[in-house]
Amino acid sequence: MTTSVAERPGSGQGAMGRDGRTGSLTGVRELARLAFRRDRLVLPIWVYALTVIAASGGFGIKLVYKTLKDRLSIAASVHRDPALSFLYGQLHGSSLGAIVAWRYLSYAALGAGLMTTFLVVRHSRADEESGRLELVGSTAVGRRAPLAVAMLVATTASLILFVLSSALLALGGLSWPGSVAFAAGELGCGLVFIGIAAVAAQISGTARGARGISITVLAVAFLLRGIGDSGGSHGLTWVTWLSPIGWAEVVRPYGAERWWVLALPVAATVGGVLAAFALAAQRDHGAGLVQPRPGPATAGRFLAGPTGLAWRLQRASLAAWATGFLLFGIAIGVVGKSVGQLIGVSGPVDKALRHIGGQPGLINAYLAACMSLAALIAAGYAVSAVLRLRSEEAGDLGDPILAGPVSRLRWAGSHLLVVLAGTVVVMVLTGIGFALGFGIAASDLGTQLPRLLEAGLVQIPAVLVVAAIAMAGVGLAPTRSAAVGWAALAVCGFIGVIGPALNLSQPVLDISPFTHVPKLPGNALTATPLVWLSVIAVVLAAVGLAGLRRRDIG
Repeated sequence: MTTSVAERPGSGQGAMGRDGRTGSLTGVRELARLAFRRDRLVLPIWVYALTVIAASGGFGIKLVYKTLKDRLSIAASVHRDPALSFLYGQLHGSSLGAIVAWRYLSYAALGAGLMTTFLVVRHSRADEESGRLELVGSTAVGRRAPLAVAMLVATTASLILFVLSSALLALGGLSWPGSVAFAAGELGCGLVFIGIAAVAAQISGTARGARGISITVLAVAFLLRGIGDSGGSHGLTWVTWLSPIGWAEVVRPYGAERWWVLALPVAATVGGVLAAFALAAQRDHGAGLVQPRPGPATAGRFLAGPTGLAWRLQRASLAAWATGFLLFGIAIGVVGKSVGQLIGVSGPVDKALRHIGGQPGLINAYLAACMSLAALIAAGYAVSAVLRLRSEEAGDLGDPILAGPVSRLRWAGSHLLVVLAGTVVVMVLTGIGFALGFGIAASDLGTQLPRLLEAGLVQIPAVLVVAAIAMAGVGLAPTRSAAVGWAALAVCGFIGVIGPALNLSQPVLDISPFTHVPKLPGNALTATPLVWLSVIAVVLAAVGLAGLRRRDIG
């Protein structure tokens, strides 16, 4: 792509991009073609996943709330329970569409914000950090072109999501105006975070920092939305208007739609885009507006070995995951007390939940099923942490460590030790979160804490099996290690979530290590499967370490 831009008739050489004779948006078309080609897999995955939220939500609500009586019952529950309003938002009406918007719009907007954040940072700060933009900038490419392309990619993905979501909701039997309003609220939040992510990419000098700033703003927006929605009795409904996610909600899809609210995300997006371009003109290439603080002249004692370094490299990621798991656990636990009202009794969702949870009691089945889901997500953390070892190797950052008195096994083992500790931390916090949410809602924290903490701890061996598969990939097939690790997680997720609904045979279900974990809380704890899962994890990790020890590094 770089060559094609440089060789375009009349484009001149790279100096034109530096001396000002080339327009600031020169090369946008070529860069856009490259960006869409690079994202030919990523974009469909994002759009598909977020579209499924809307489409499956509309389908599922029809199954759960079939009658007006059911819808009036859930509406009454929402209006008297601030926790439900905090988690899902305000409920405007008792129609099927209104319930769909209540249950899914806030999370659809949250997902759209995440999508645009990752896309903008990927094509701006991440490319600049890797040196790709420096190579592109040596050709006849305008200074603003890369940032403009990053925004263009994210905007295109958001518009495709808007079209698909509104169409699928309407084709599912909901009204066209409400479906368009739902998708427009989702689109508005995604557009706002295009501007926020673009500004963050100018402030931070690293892609991780830019993503961290944007995701923090997104989390605050969700929190403000929750405070405003649940604080009506305290006169806090105005807080919802401070949040881009709240703007999506107050459009009121499937009710008395307030289209004028969409002017708020449009204005915020324009302001963010203009601010990002202005800030980009004020900084040096490769640097952020906020310079990192210099570190100490000498390393601390903890950094004297590879274990301390591995912890230093992964501690920020672990802190983010741990916080997310704690909040996720609290949110799930709060809903546990009223799960019967939310999904109904003796319906298809109720039966599926009891099947996945592995027990007849609805509340225990709900908690057990959600704990299994949390363990699957924790396996995603474990896989990403193991693959950090491979990224260190591929980036030639492992060579300086191995050049000293550090063996390959000690270097890799330090990362695996962090993965083990991190997995324990996130599952413990998940159990504590479940206990806090459910125990406080049920006024029984003392009893719920040990049983839900136990339910989180028993998932650890299964999580470590998936992590060990990723480690085996790093040792035996390093170039395909990411595919191996994520494919293993995808298979486990498919079997655990979709398998029971498809009535897959037991031998197929047994492929997933999570199938063998005792279904807690509610059932008896059996240690035998946990011991076998631990043995399998150790063997797979040992295979990976043996492969790493024998093969060439890099």
